[in-house]
Amino acid sequence: MQTKSQMRFKTIKSKDRWFPSAMTMPTAILLAVMSLFPLLFTLYYSFTDYYYLSKDGAQWSGLANFIRLVKDAYFRQAVWNTVKFTVICTIVETSLGLAIAIFVHGMRRGKKAMRTLLLLPYLLPSVTVALIWQIMLSGNYGIINGLLKTLGLPVFNWFFDVKTAFGTIVFIDIWQSTPFVFLLMYATLQGVPESQYEAARLDGAGKWKQFLHITLPSIKGGLFICLLLRTIDTFRLFEKVNILTKGGPSNTTATITQYLYLNGIRSLKFGFGSAMAVVMTVLVFALSALYIRKALSSEK
Repeated sequence: MQTKSQMRFKTIKSKDRWFPSAMTMPTAILLAVMSLFPLLFTLYYSFTDYYYLSKDGAQWSGLANFIRLVKDAYFRQAVWNTVKFTVICTIVETSLGLAIAIFVHGMRRGKKAMRTLLLLPYLLPSVTVALIWQIMLSGNYGIINGLLKTLGLPVFNWFFDVKTAFGTIVFIDIWQSTPFVFLLMYATLQGVPESQYEAARLDGAGKWKQFLHITLPSIKGGLFICLLLRTIDTFRLFEKVNILTKGGPSNTTATITQYLYLNGIRSLKFGFGSAMAVVMTVLVFALSALYIRKALSSEK
């Protein structure tokens, strides 16, 4: 038979167990409502012809919005551009950021100054970055074309030439976002024990073997997280395209978000825009699932 002290101890233990849940419950409910409410309404409106200025309100239209999207050549081009942009930028930014992180991690002097300089592009807002490069790459007074003329090299109309517009947007995003990858990888490298490298050097392992057998296995968790975050972020590219090219020339830089803005938000056709948002969410989830599946399989 339990004594009073034992019963009191169980009561206190039960309260201690439920207290954290009770304190976090209001915040969890608020976050769930703020997340689920827009998600459910977006999903519902994607099956309607909701036009903001219409007096009739939202009328059920079934799969009409999705069928219209599939048939729209501009949207298909935007999807292809977005996927291509995401794959190129994610791979280049991750590889370059990792290489820079390893280089800075191995420096003996000037680490703080180097970290500060490398992070400056990422600290700037995307709109500011776009305007800076718009001035630098201007066909009339841009410093880049001025330098090319001085060297006797051909100049380009960077944002309005089919051959250079897409690559220029890719380069600008890599310039701005690589520091984020560097920061994440640099922080991950701090957790790799130095004793492992010392043991490898004693065994005669070179830099490349140390990277393959020590560095890479130790940071693969952070690497997958970095790939996931960059995939999600690059898929939402909007500011740079909208400011610099507006999807041109000939739709070579059009993206899903820019298409959504033009044909959904700006035109106030929220039903059609919701369908685009659903398609974009599915595509992001599909790309992200590849990384998550690979990360889970590598841990087994």
